[in-house]
Order: sequence, then structure tokens, then C-alpha cells
Amino acid sequence: MAMAIGSNEGGSFTDINMTPLIDVMLVLLIIFIISLPPVTHAVKIDNPLPPPPNFVPPPPPEIVDLSIDFDGTLSWNKTAVDRKTMQGYISQEASKDPQPEVHITVDKFAKYEKVAQTLADLQSRGLKKIGFVNNDLF
Repeated sequence: MAMAIGSNEGGSFTDINMTPLIDVMLVLLIIFIISLPPVTHAVKIDNPLPPPPNFVPPPPPEIVDLSIDFDGTLSWNKTAVDRKTMQGYISQEASKDPQPEVHITVDKFAKYEKVAQTLADLQSRGLKKIGFVNNDLF
């Protein structure tokens, strides 16, 4: 505790009392030191589990290549299409089980509006697996 001495009687004391803060910090430090060793304890496993018998990995998903050129031209599997035709293709692919992955390649000079419209078409028609490729150009 601090005490004001001098002619400044009745005035407020402007220093912060640091004792409670230091007490709380020390208690937290002790709690962390005590709880740290159980957290860092790890169990070593030498051999991974063997695969189950007759395990067949799932087939790789079908991939649809969708590209958007600088002038807004849409290409579905390297075939130029208009937006209405592409929406029909999207509806067909969305009805498949399992759904194919759509890999979108966008030219760096393409307008954002075209990309946003294409993404909205893909999402609104029910395709879930959508990804961008060739992002190393940006």
C-alpha cells in the first residue's frame, strides 16, 4: 500500500497497486509449471497398425477441369461452353454419387465478376468439392 505525504491532502493517488497483479501472475506460473509435465508425456508406438484384411482403398474421385480465360471464356474439360450449358453440366455432375471434384483454373487477368458467378453457379447447384489450381502464378 502506498501513502500520500505532503501538501496534497485529500487528492487521489495515481499509482497502480501492483501487488495483487504480481500475486496472480505467480499463482498462474506455479499452476503452469505443475501442469506442464503431464502434457508433454507421450506414448511411443513402434509399429503402426496393420491394414484391415481385404482392405481396398476407395477409387480416386472423378475430376472436372473448369477454366476461366482472361476474356471470360468458360471451358468445361477443355471444351469451350457458355454459361447456360455449363449450368446443365453442373446439374448433371451434382446428381452423381460420389460427386466429382471441380478444379478451377483462372487466368490472372480474368474479371472477378466472372469467377464469382461461376462459383455461385457451382454452389447453388449442389457441388461441394471445389478447388483452385495453378495458384503459383499469383
